[in-house]
Amino acid sequence: MIEFADTGPRVHVEEAEYVRLLGYPRGFVLDGRARELADWARAWYAEHGVPWMCARETDRLEIESGCLRIEDAGFGSVRLRQTLQKAEAHSVALVAVSAGSELECEAQRLWQDQRPDEYYFLETFGSTVVESLVTTAGARLCAAAETQGMAVLPHYSPGYPEWDIAEQPRLLTLLTRRQSLPGPIEVFESGALRPKKSLLAVFGLTKHSESLRRLDELVPCENCCFAPCQFRRRPYIEPGAKYAVNTGALRKWAAERLTLKRSEDGGVDALFRYDGTTCTNMGRPLAFLYNLRLGPREQGFPVRQQRCAPAPGDEGHMYMCEYISDRERLTAAIDSEKPLQGQPLSAVLSWHPASSPAGCYCEPIARDHKWALVLETVHYALMQTEKGNQL
Repeated sequence: MIEFADTGPRVHVEEAEYVRLLGYPRGFVLDGRARELADWARAWYAEHGVPWMCARETDRLEIESGCLRIEDAGFGSVRLRQTLQKAEAHSVALVAVSAGSELECEAQRLWQDQRPDEYYFLETFGSTVVESLVTTAGARLCAAAETQGMAVLPHYSPGYPEWDIAEQPRLLTLLTRRQSLPGPIEVFESGALRPKKSLLAVFGLTKHSESLRRLDELVPCENCCFAPCQFRRRPYIEPGAKYAVNTGALRKWAAERLTLKRSEDGGVDALFRYDGTTCTNMGRPLAFLYNLRLGPREQGFPVRQQRCAPAPGDEGHMYMCEYISDRERLTAAIDSEKPLQGQPLSAVLSWHPASSPAGCYCEPIARDHKWALVLETVHYALMQTEKGNQL
């Protein structure tokens, strides 16, 4: 049976997630007072925060006859029951995580001292800590389940759609029946937790991992952003992914300019052809080829190699102003620029270089803009294959 407790789990709060929960738009870079407050909250928690987590696998699960019972406790979530039923789950893991009571006490003190900015940034940091902890807990469950030939389903919690938060006390009672929690946590009649930066969750466990491939909504890896996980079956697909480029243009470029080929190691080789014109010298047409080598989808399509160079036989690039001025310098710059290399392909969704209308490659801003177009097109095309179309 899977069971663990940790009073000092590593907490890694992604900057992008923190910025998102603070309410800023995607790609926003904190600066000034906001940067100062964010750094302060992170530093305060690193020194004073006491996070913890625990999990245990249950020994009885009943999901037949229209009911959901975990050991001797019944729950009314139809959505959770149907999810477990579809995946042929045989048991579940009950999980509790908390950012610790210390953060809540400090946040209350800041509010009473009329320091709303510090209060808000620390409170929000606590929310990202909880997200980090539940992701880490899921990764640990995956590691333990893998050795037993099982797969772990995405977690679900009271208060989520179609699960009444009023059932939270029942879940906490069930969780604490056979083990003491690593830290304090209590639940009110309303279902709210104290400390409020805490979460109770249910992770389904199934021995029928092959069946998950036929059920897109049940593939846990697509909902899990734990980047270093060794047990990933599918890449994480960021919910509501938003491209800087219009999806109609991405669809057209993916069909007309992009070639994808599966490589021997399970990765993908991508070739994109860019056609443009010089900004001067009567607008000479030019063509560049973008070559990318991506790792396997199980690893999130990491960008392993990338290169940009004039297409064979192209002469238009020789009429660019910077090429005429200093051919070697421009050629070296184009060849050396490899944005996102070493990162998962999804990093392009949070990379927003300045837009440039220039068709040439003379300036770094124009070259970054083109790389962003290429990487978004590749990401879009691969996500379409994940939805059913094969390469």
